[in-house]
Amino acid sequence: MSGHVHPTHDDPVVAGLSESVGGPAGDRIGRSRWWTPLRVVVLMAAVGFALGMVQKAPCVEGTWSEGDTRYSAMCYSDLPFLYTLRGFAEHTYPYTDDAETRDRYESMEYPVGISYWAWATSRVTHWLEGSPDLDERYARSVGELQADPDIKRETRLYVAVNALGLALLTILSAWLLAKVNPRRPWDAAIFALSPALVLTGLINWDLLAVATVAGALWAWARDRPLLTGVLIGLGTAVKLFPLFLLGAILVICLRRRRLDHLGAVVFGGLATWLLVNAPAYLASPTEWKVFWSFNSDRTADLGSVWLVIDQAGDLALSASTINAWSWAFFALWCGGVFALGMLAPTTPRFTQLGFLIVAGFLLVNKVYSPQYVLWLLPLAVLARPRWRDQLVWQAGEVLYFATVWWYLGGYLEPAGGGDAGFYWVAIVLRMACELYLVALVVRDVWRPERDPVERPASGDPQVMSTRSNAVAV
Repeated sequence: MSGHVHPTHDDPVVAGLSESVGGPAGDRIGRSRWWTPLRVVVLMAAVGFALGMVQKAPCVEGTWSEGDTRYSAMCYSDLPFLYTLRGFAEHTYPYTDDAETRDRYESMEYPVGISYWAWATSRVTHWLEGSPDLDERYARSVGELQADPDIKRETRLYVAVNALGLALLTILSAWLLAKVNPRRPWDAAIFALSPALVLTGLINWDLLAVATVAGALWAWARDRPLLTGVLIGLGTAVKLFPLFLLGAILVICLRRRRLDHLGAVVFGGLATWLLVNAPAYLASPTEWKVFWSFNSDRTADLGSVWLVIDQAGDLALSASTINAWSWAFFALWCGGVFALGMLAPTTPRFTQLGFLIVAGFLLVNKVYSPQYVLWLLPLAVLARPRWRDQLVWQAGEVLYFATVWWYLGGYLEPAGGGDAGFYWVAIVLRMACELYLVALVVRDVWRPERDPVERPASGDPQVMSTRSNAVAV
């Protein structure tokens, strides 16, 4: 399409791969009215998510609970366990103070957006199952329900319902990202074909927040600050990290002297967050607070640098100690990003600043689950749309993805006993790969001429015109 930056002109990796199909696109490249870049990116997202479903297939037969397949085949997912362990098999509403229910089931430890979604998809599952009799289930123990073959089949259906919903959100996210910069729709292909998306998309419900972030990026690019705020507020009701995008908007609005835009974003975000949280809080303030207390009381957990420090030093760090230090380091990180954004030669892009802030939060957070890579993905692919750099970063994520399941399965335990040092190495390498991408984005902000989005594509269609038979990629 006219005006688009073609990836074979812009990205050295894509240009090199294109040699196998005729080389970079030339001025006589064939065009299709149907296969537009946007539609190709959407198809890529559908295929990428489908591959993720295939990757989880080894766990389906055993409903994720039989043997160690979920670790050996790396197909673990939280969804089937929460269906029975949080009462969704019995239509339990997450925000109820009913004493019998609370004695029977633990509270949902997730923000309200995820809790609403998990409950709503359980209702769909029951409808598809023909509305089974719940009285019979109430009379049995939770353990008996988990072992029941009919409940196992229903659990698999619950995962399928969620997978379909998350697939649609993934496609929507790719569509939105492709439209952030009309000249560069192909940048979203890095999101659509991401190994991180394939491997982690079905571990939990993080893609709900990813869709809202993609929407916020699209709305900001369309100069719609109120809608941007609404989507950030909605995302914050699902996961906390979209809140940090306000820091990026603060820098941009200060530099452009558009405090009215900042006010619209903050108002839209706060109002939306309050509206989404209100039903849960009014139904049960106690249950609503569980997410906040659960995270406050959490000690060093999977994937975090704090786990390495705690285990390697045998320190037994308390939750309060880690909380204080992690928030202090994050505050310093945000101060650095703010200074970088304000002192940069030109106003940084939203995705650049957003990526840097969220990356800082993950690097110092006390838990860094494998699916948290999805938090960075829509920001990263637009902040530094280069396949080489994205693959270097995601190589660290893939390594960690494999290692965390080996660690949980006990496959990394030394023969003589002791801590699994190789797991620590994987955590450090994951962080190093992320810092590599952070360094490149910082350089692009400080030296805008190095930013691939701001500078012209290296390929010139006039120069490339000799390749008259080039094939579109």
